[in-house]
Amino acid sequence: MTPLAAMVSGPRAQLFACSLRLGTQQIGLLQLHTRSSLAAKNHYEVLVLGGGSGGISMAARMKRRVGAENVAIVEPSERHFYQPIWTLVGAGAKQLSASGRPTASVIPSGVEWIKTRVVELDPNKNCVRTDSGKEISYKYLIIALGIQLDYEKIKGLPEGFDHPKIGSNYSVKTVEKTWKALQDFKEGNAIFTFPNTPVKCAGAPQKIMYLSEAYFRKTGKRSKANIIFNTSLGTIFGVKKYAAALQEIIQERNLTVNYKQNLIEVRADRQEAVFENLDKPGETQVISYEMLHVTPPMSSPDVLKTSPVADAAGWVDVDKETLQHKKYPNVFGIGDCTNLPTSKTAAAVGKRMSSHSKSVLKPGSKVGCPLLVMGSFYFTRQTLLSVLRSRLPEQPRLPFNFLLLKSPSSFLMQIIFSVISSRGYWGGPAFLRKVFHLGMS
Repeated sequence: MTPLAAMVSGPRAQLFACSLRLGTQQIGLLQLHTRSSLAAKNHYEVLVLGGGSGGISMAARMKRRVGAENVAIVEPSERHFYQPIWTLVGAGAKQLSASGRPTASVIPSGVEWIKTRVVELDPNKNCVRTDSGKEISYKYLIIALGIQLDYEKIKGLPEGFDHPKIGSNYSVKTVEKTWKALQDFKEGNAIFTFPNTPVKCAGAPQKIMYLSEAYFRKTGKRSKANIIFNTSLGTIFGVKKYAAALQEIIQERNLTVNYKQNLIEVRADRQEAVFENLDKPGETQVISYEMLHVTPPMSSPDVLKTSPVADAAGWVDVDKETLQHKKYPNVFGIGDCTNLPTSKTAAAVGKRMSSHSKSVLKPGSKVGCPLLVMGSFYFTRQTLLSVLRSRLPEQPRLPFNFLLLKSPSSFLMQIIFSVISSRGYWGGPAFLRKVFHLGMS
């Protein structure tokens, strides 16, 4: 395994080194900036919008490149959550408190935290405006504003969450209601949904279904549960190999999957869910439920939809090989708010952190999706195993089935990832891929 110092100082970690041309200023590898917090300035060398996984990680890296005093994060939230754990919270395996920390504790030391919300981006003038009326200018801008949850686009929500039997692992306000619905389940339909929009962590709607099925078996309720996965998609997963593996699990566990079904209304007082058949617009089906897990429609944050940095669909318009904006060369995007053809996951962010240089991120680069099973694949949707098989005369036997990393290991991996990612040290599992490629480039 490459030593940490080599990973951080190596060529793959020189984020923005070519494209930003930040001069000859040298910052010590592990130099800590412990100055007292000062009043926010009006100009920064690097301004980061968003204090999620992508924003915190990028701020940590930029601190090492240009100095902490030259970097600021604009983030209004007092609490920082590592959201991948919420699937385990909804399944009763972890406490919600384990997923959150004070935002102040994850801001890289010395980096300015501007505790406000961005309301306008003006890349033509190299500045942003906040809800406090302040204007902040920058030399380089990193947009990491994440994705917006649009529960209100489903009739009957979010007010429907005031009723029992319904939850959603995608919100800190509703994730514990999923676990309550699981505990209160007696018999009937347990419905899990997938919306007709891009979503963050597209595997999460399935993960909670698999974990719920396991809980029903453990508590002796499985025979009384009709588990239904209604998805707006036409397939269970976008990568053919993993889709085939998941189909085996679905058949083995007697799960019902209905494709092209989009949740459009929740009648929580009657415990009814209304779905539209996307193949036959206007045709609907009403299904009663004993438990309902809702994955909400999602979209780009409103502040980006009307911004000059957005594409026609509202996402930050970046080059998929460099993450540099296609029109504004000093603007970069990372994470869920971009229009990259990748999964909107923290796993995908991890790889992108060290990949802004044009020489690093290529169309074949990898993204990830931590299901109940862990999937790893490329932009082209080739799997690592398929690449191996195409290069060897015989199918290799890997030391373990990397498809099957189940709960305890998965949780430990997520904790480790959240820590090293927030410090800006994670640049993707390159060393593991080298092992699985058996020495091949």
